[in-house]
Parts: sequence; C-alpha cells; structure tokens
Amino acid sequence: MVNNFIEEKIEIPSDIEISIEDSLVKVKGPKGENERKFIMPLIKISKEENTVLLKSNRKTKKEKRYLNTIKSHIQNLINGTIEKYTCTLKVLSSHFPMTIAIENNELVIKNFLGEKIPRRAKILEGTDVKIEGDIITVTSTNIESAGQTAANMEQACRITNKDRRVFQDGCWVTSKTKDKK
Repeated sequence: MVNNFIEEKIEIPSDIEISIEDSLVKVKGPKGENERKFIMPLIKISKEENTVLLKSNRKTKKEKRYLNTIKSHIQNLINGTIEKYTCTLKVLSSHFPMTIAIENNELVIKNFLGEKIPRRAKILEGTDVKIEGDIITVTSTNIESAGQTAANMEQACRITNKDRRVFQDGCWVTSKTKDKK
C-alpha cells in the first residue's frame, strides 16, 4: 500500500529542551534560547520523546519543500543554542579614518569617506557586537540575526556612483562560523 504522507524526524540532543505550542517552537540550550513561529497549515509539528516530528498529510513536491525548510530552521535553532553563530567584519578606510562606536542598539560609523553626517546600522535584538580595533565581531544564537546584523553594517557603508575597485572603504564580512567555545 502506498502511503500518502511525508514524515521527517529531528533528533534532540541530550542538553537541549524543546517545547512546541501550536506553531511556536522554543529551544533552550547551554548557550541560550531561541524561538520561532512556523505558520504553515499543511505541516504538523510535534514532539515525541527525544525527537521532533514533522508530518504532512499530502505527498507533493510543495509539501516536501516546506517540510525540509522547517527541518533546516529547527536544526539551526538547535545548533545556535549549542554553539553561537559568529560573523566577523573588517573595517577598511584608505584616506579618511573611520571611527566606529555602538550607541543604543546601533552601530555608528563616523567620517566615512569624509562625510559629516554619521551613518547608522541597526543591531538586531539578541545579537552581541564587539569592536576590537578594525575588526567587528557579531555573535548570536540565531543565525538569521547574526547574518542580518552583519549585512546591515555592510549596507550602511555602501558606496554609490563611484568605482568600487578604487573606493574600497567600508565594513566587509570576512567570515561566518559557529563558536566552538
């Protein structure tokens, strides 16, 4: 008999606690906690002993795509609570020395290309930013928050109407990793 449903299982590590309420998945681990809401009525999320069970009653390519996407998001939530995600940025300035500071959940970039008005980049909630000389380190338990904060910093230093090969000033992402600490 052919089964008309798809099922995926995600193993929960021993030091992780997961709670599922409707479509909200909360993950607690040694490095912190994450939560995410999945609004997909075709996919059922449940917890059975030490596994998270994802199930769909239809077996089409669309449901399989949704199922694998949710599975990857939940695995990223689990991995983030075990090892934090880190993005490293390098600050480059050739002629005008840039100064960078953190004020009220914003990264303030002063004297970028000699501009008088400082540029600002939003730091998302749950993200830690450290400035050490010309290197900026962004860490978070949520992979999307770490990546978006780093992208905000890169976009704040975007240069328009100039040759990017000549004008290379700005904040540039150099690496994205998971903390092993």
